[in-house]
Amino acid sequence: MNQPVTWGAPPAERADAARNRRLLLATARQIVAAQGADKLTMDGLAERAGLGKGTVFRRFRTRAGIFQALLDDEERDFQQQVISGSPPLGPGAAPLDRLIAYGRARIDFLIRHREIARATLDSREQVPAGSQTPMSRAHIRFLLGEICLGTADLDVLATQLTAALDGPLLLYLSSATLTEATGRVAERLGQGWDDLVRRVCRP
Repeated sequence: MNQPVTWGAPPAERADAARNRRLLLATARQIVAAQGADKLTMDGLAERAGLGKGTVFRRFRTRAGIFQALLDDEERDFQQQVISGSPPLGPGAAPLDRLIAYGRARIDFLIRHREIARATLDSREQVPAGSQTPMSRAHIRFLLGEICLGTADLDVLATQLTAALDGPLLLYLSSATLTEATGRVAERLGQGWDDLVRRVCRP
């Protein structure tokens, strides 16, 4: 369990499928940037990209799937910062500092992409249901293993700390807070994570 966390590249795609994926995601970003997430539809994306509706449906399956793909693209960039970026988010800092930096960065990531993150929730699911981020639990578990926490159950603790950074849950519970300016929201939630981790990891 106590090994550095690594993540692989996404599965290889046929050249035409990869090209269509890039086109669809670029088009989706344009629509969201210009009109907002609520204006992005499967039919509208197909028409704007100049591709058949079947291509869009096969690629994403649902409207929520489009937003999940957009978020996944951003997620890969974030993962690279964690794997090989500058400390304290990246390697080279003390594990406690890395754990605090990771939570703050995850919260900032979620707040910056909150419109897309909310849209990844399938309307057929109950809030705050939605996909979790396996990277968070694995990385948090690794860092906890590097900190001397005595007899603490690190697997359970990692799960509980991961829940504090779970996108759908955080967006749901902090909906009132999210009406504030983006920078202020990220700072308040980030400070909360800092306080939580320091208390949990106190010798």
